[in-house]
Amino acid sequence: MFKLKVSDAKLLRDMATAISILVDEATFKIESDGLKLRAMDPSRVAMIDFEWPKSVFQEYEATEPTKICLNISELLKLLKRAGKDESVELGLDDKTGKLLVTIMGKYARKFTMSMLEPSEEEVPTPKISFNVKAKTTTSGLSQAIEDAQLVSDHVKIEAETDKITLSATGDIMGATITIQKGTDALLDLEVKENAKATFSLSYLSEIIKAAAASSEIATLEFSTDMPVKIDFQQAKEGKLTFFLAPRIETE
Repeated sequence: MFKLKVSDAKLLRDMATAISILVDEATFKIESDGLKLRAMDPSRVAMIDFEWPKSVFQEYEATEPTKICLNISELLKLLKRAGKDESVELGLDDKTGKLLVTIMGKYARKFTMSMLEPSEEEVPTPKISFNVKAKTTTSGLSQAIEDAQLVSDHVKIEAETDKITLSATGDIMGATITIQKGTDALLDLEVKENAKATFSLSYLSEIIKAAAASSEIATLEFSTDMPVKIDFQQAKEGKLTFFLAPRIETE
């Protein structure tokens, strides 16, 4: 049995939106210390690592470790019906064994939702040594990605001691976006060794767009031709981290 209550429906909706970027069916672990999800997208190019400790919730009850698998798109339909000042409670419907979603505000609404077979796959956290750590504003990073998207479907990210450079080349146009350390967009930059890697813009833009609703700060970590780790700082305690595999360029 479990009961998870969030006082701010937007918080839950933003979380579900970020997860929906990569997976349609999400297997959550409800454990004594909080809610967790680690999953890869179907193409296995990107991964999400999400955790909400019990302190994020207004109420949190979990009598035993439980796995639940939900269709995220269907859950989002319900969460979009919740207003700004309304709370959402997730639990188990004793009669049907389905997920019970209760939205409480000026009046109470209860929805039941079928659950899917939980995935048994255990997705490990990538063990990568990073040479670059860049702390950016989510809005600044989003603008740079949008500029690169004007000319190409992929972007090369290069890091030097004092700057990050994003470059994109298409059939007609090219773009170079330079973000200097210490500016409003690049808050901090640690470079053990200069690095560069190329990534899909479709993945990057969707991830940043989805996470921007809940986070103003993004920290990128990467090394040459290795996956990038993007950690989005949460307003409340919790973790929202994405890993994205590089696009290997052939010279």
